[in-house]
Amino acid sequence: MPDIKVKSENKGIKAIDKAATLSERMKTGAIKTKERAENGYYQDTTHDTPEEYATDDATQKAEIAVRDTVYYTKRTVKKGTKKAIDKYRQSRAKKYNAKPESTELSVRPSGNSTAARTAQNPRLKAPAEKTIKTTSKTVKKTGKGTIKTAQKSVKTAEKTSKTAIKTTQQAAKAAQKTAQATVKASQRAAQAARAAAKAAVTTAKAVAKAVAAAIKAIIAGTKALIAAIAAGGWVAVVVIIVICLVALIVGSCFGIFFSGEDSGTGQTMQTAVQEINTEYQNKIEETKRANTYDVLEMSGSRAVWKEVLAVYSIKVNTDPNNPQEVASMDDTKKQMLKDIFWDMNVISSRTSLVSDTVITETDDGNGNIITTSTVIERTHLYITVSHKTANEMAVQYGFSQDQKDNLSELLKPENDSLWSSVLYGITSSDGQIVTVALSQIGNVGGQPYWSWYGFGGRVEWCACFVSWCAEQCGYIDAGIIPKYAGCVTGSAWFKDRGEWLDNSATPEPGMIIFFDWDNKGSSGPQDGESDHTGIVEKVENGRVYTIEGNSGDSCRENSYPIGYYEIYGYACPAY
Repeated sequence: MPDIKVKSENKGIKAIDKAATLSERMKTGAIKTKERAENGYYQDTTHDTPEEYATDDATQKAEIAVRDTVYYTKRTVKKGTKKAIDKYRQSRAKKYNAKPESTELSVRPSGNSTAARTAQNPRLKAPAEKTIKTTSKTVKKTGKGTIKTAQKSVKTAEKTSKTAIKTTQQAAKAAQKTAQATVKASQRAAQAARAAAKAAVTTAKAVAKAVAAAIKAIIAGTKALIAAIAAGGWVAVVVIIVICLVALIVGSCFGIFFSGEDSGTGQTMQTAVQEINTEYQNKIEETKRANTYDVLEMSGSRAVWKEVLAVYSIKVNTDPNNPQEVASMDDTKKQMLKDIFWDMNVISSRTSLVSDTVITETDDGNGNIITTSTVIERTHLYITVSHKTANEMAVQYGFSQDQKDNLSELLKPENDSLWSSVLYGITSSDGQIVTVALSQIGNVGGQPYWSWYGFGGRVEWCACFVSWCAEQCGYIDAGIIPKYAGCVTGSAWFKDRGEWLDNSATPEPGMIIFFDWDNKGSSGPQDGESDHTGIVEKVENGRVYTIEGNSGDSCRENSYPIGYYEIYGYACPAY
C-alpha cells in the first residue's frame, strides 16, 4: 500500500519580519524622541524638564512596541497553524475525492480505491490510521516547531525591545546629563552676563549722568546766549557760540561758561564761589577778633569775580604741564580756584595809637554854650583789602600772547550775561546789575564806592554802592538809574517817573529796594522817608533776597518777608 504523501509547503510566517519592523520603528521613535528633547521641541506641560519627557516618551513607545510584537506574532502563529492544518486536510480530501466537513479529518471510501478496500477490510484499517496519525504528528510537530520559532521570535523581539528600551533610557540619561551640564554652563554664563550687565549699567549710569549734565549745561548756556543776543551783542555772541560748541568737545578755556551746572560731583562754580566768599569774610572777622581797637577803619576792595574766573580758566585749561577742562568743578579744581583768588586778593591790617582831639559842647546853665577840646589817645585798626587785575595776573603767571588774547576775549563786556549765568544763574538782561552786586559781596568799608562818587572820606555808602553797580552796567549814562548818594533823593527820582511799587508788591530781580527803619538810633523811628537802599537779587518762598552795601559796613546778602513793614518800596528801572 502506497504511503500517503503530505506536501510540505513552507511559505514562511511573517511574524519575524513584523517583529523586526516593529523593533526598528521603536528604535526610530526613541531616536526621534531624543532628538526632540535635545532640540527643544518640547511642549508638554506635565513634566518638569525635557529630559523627563524624553525618558517617559521612549519608555512608553518601547512598551507599546513589545506588546504589538507579541500580539502580532501570536496571531500570526495561530493563523499559520490553522491554515496549515486546513490545507493539509483539503489536499487529502482532494486526493481521496472526499469533501472535508469540518476541521476534523473525514474520509469516505468508495469504489475499488484503496480507501474503500481498507474500509471494507478491517485488517487494512490499521495501516491507514497509522498513516493519518503519523501525518497528524507531523502537522503537530511542524506546528509546534512553527510556534516555537514564533515564540523565539517573540522572545527575540522582547529582548530587542528591552535592549532598545535600555539603550533609550541610557541615551535619555546621557541627554539629561548633557542638558544638566548645559544648564550649569548656562547658569555660569548667566552669572557672568549679570556681572557684565551690572558693570555696564554702572557705566551707563555714569555716562548718562555726564550726558545729562552736558545737556543741562548746553541749555543753560543757550539761554544765556539768547539773552546776550537780545541785549544787542549778537556779533560777538555768534562767535562765542561757535567757540563754545568746539569747547564742549575739546574742553577749551571757554568751557567756563558751562560751569554753572552740576556735572555729577555735587559742586558747581556757584557753590565754589560762595564757599570762597565765606572764607574771605571769615578772614576779615578773624582779623578783627585778633586785635584790640577803639576805631575800625576799612578800605579797599577785592577782585571782580569774572576776572578771577577768567584767569582761572586760562591758567588751568592751558597749563602746558597738566591742562584740564574747566566746565566741571571738583575738590582739586576748587583748590586751584582758591589759590588764584588769594593770589589776586590780599587782606592786610595794622593798628596805630592815634591822639584824637574830641570837641564837646556843654550848657553852663545860663544859656551859654561852652566848647571843650580834649585830646584822647585811641587805638585804630586799619584793615585794607587790595587786589590785582586780570592783566596783572597774566604778567605774574607769565601768560603767552595766545593766553592773553583768550583772556581778553573772555572779559569782553558782551559776555557779561554769560558770567551772570555761570556765577548766579541769572540770564535776563535786568540781572546784570545783580551780577555786579553779587560780585562785591564781602567788600568792607565802602571803598571804592564812596571814593568813586567823589567823597574824600568814608560816608554812609549804601546809595553809593547801588550807584557804582549801576555805573558798571552803563545804566547811569543811559539814564536808567540816577547817580545818588542819598536814599531820599534816589526814591524821589523813581517816584517822579512813575517807576515805583509799594512794599506790598512782589519785586523782580534787578529792582532797587528802599527801607524806612524803625529804630531809635541815628535814623529814628519810621518817618515815611527812606533810610537805606539795596538791590533785589531774587524772590523765593515768599522772601525777598537783597544785596546791600553798608550792611554792617560790608556788602552782604539779606532777606525779608514779602510785605515786611520796614520795606519802604521798590524802584522799577526801565531796563
